[in-house]
Amino acid sequence: MSQILLASMRAIRSLIQPGMLWHLLWPALLSALIWVVLGILFIGDLAAAGEALLPGVPLLGKWFVASGAWTHLAVGGLLQILLWCLVLPLIYVSALLLLATVALPLMLERVAARDYADLQRRAGGSQWGSLRTTLLALVFFLVCLLLSLPLWLIPGAGLVISVLLSARLNQRCFSYDALMSHADADELVRLPQRYKTDLTLLGLMAGVLAFVPVLNFVVPAWSGLAFVHYLLEALRRERALPLRDVEA
Repeated sequence: MSQILLASMRAIRSLIQPGMLWHLLWPALLSALIWVVLGILFIGDLAAAGEALLPGVPLLGKWFVASGAWTHLAVGGLLQILLWCLVLPLIYVSALLLLATVALPLMLERVAARDYADLQRRAGGSQWGSLRTTLLALVFFLVCLLLSLPLWLIPGAGLVISVLLSARLNQRCFSYDALMSHADADELVRLPQRYKTDLTLLGLMAGVLAFVPVLNFVVPAWSGLAFVHYLLEALRRERALPLRDVEA
């Protein structure tokens, strides 16, 4: 836990360094703009389409057909609320995708030059590997999100599901990106596995903070930098150990 807190504090310190502010804001602002505009354009139609499908749902369909106009209005409003709730994780995922593929490599260069200049670069990863890892994690996130939609009718379930899926997405994307320039191919695979519990907790912290108003604009960048600090510090420690201790 101490290493998680240390990485979190170092990430905050890195965020306030000169030149970081733009990389901190643009992925979240662009993602929010895109999804809010899409929501305004299409959520009404999607809710209407969902409402039109309800009569065919077993048990629920008969009740819905027999209910009055006020019930239909309430159901339509509920569907729109649920769809707008989905916009929040989609904004976060889009911001994370932009951050992982574009902004984080630039931020990583600054952080590495300042805090990890002593760490040898072994280039075990690549930009293509980063993009592939991010896209696979994104597909997994979206599939699980769609499959979980019926559970969102349970109060609070949508928030829990979004946090858990966001935690996994953070872990999968940022673990690769943090190490790709400095780790060799073996370290790139071994370190995320060895520190999986701590990285999961770090991802959960970011997943929870992503739903806090205002903070959600800086969480993707903070999360990426926290993973960078945690894993590069872990890499530094492991390289200082005798080989037999590293392999244990």
